[in-house]
Amino acid sequence: MKNNQYFIIGITGGIGSGKTTAAIFFEEFGIPVYNSDKRAKIIQNENIDVKNKIIELLGENSYNKNGLNKAYVSKEVFNDKSKLIELNRIVHPAVFNDFEEWKNKQTSKIIMKEAAILIESGSYKTCDVVISVIVDLEKRIRRTVDRDNLSEEEVLKRINNQISDDERIAKSDYIIYNNGNLPDLKKEVEKTLLKIKKEYNF
Repeated sequence: MKNNQYFIIGITGGIGSGKTTAAIFFEEFGIPVYNSDKRAKIIQNENIDVKNKIIELLGENSYNKNGLNKAYVSKEVFNDKSKLIELNRIVHPAVFNDFEEWKNKQTSKIIMKEAAILIESGSYKTCDVVISVIVDLEKRIRRTVDRDNLSEEEVLKRINNQISDDERIAKSDYIIYNNGNLPDLKKEVEKTLLKIKKEYNF
């Protein structure tokens, strides 16, 4: 184990892959899950230093009376890759520190870190194993259009701003294919967890 006290499973996947749903199923099987994307949203609203840096990068419109102006920020960074890289440089270290605090409170030997940019950020290197959730492109587009009320063009733009599934697969120890329904995904999660426990003697 890289982390002595904890065995960290990293889970990732592109937009619309179902990685969050897979992580919820892992939680149902008793694995504590740190949701990096949810925590990042909280940090961007509550961490003053992070807020100030985002405003400096993207302007005053980055926040409104409800907090982070997600629609504005998304539009800014998905139209300019350099801004997306800079935003990740602001948010990622804060999320890393937050994860370390969370990790040290866990009592389970196996824990999970869910992150959309697990590989891009380099966080996968701190995990003992990495799982990628993979879905056919057309299904990813359809699911994201339905879920986020975006156009196909907007979804494709976001997909193109992420690394490819081939790159994810190359950095992964296990792959969960999510082209079926929810019960199928749950079975795949259970099968993968049992495989990990067997291979690492848990």
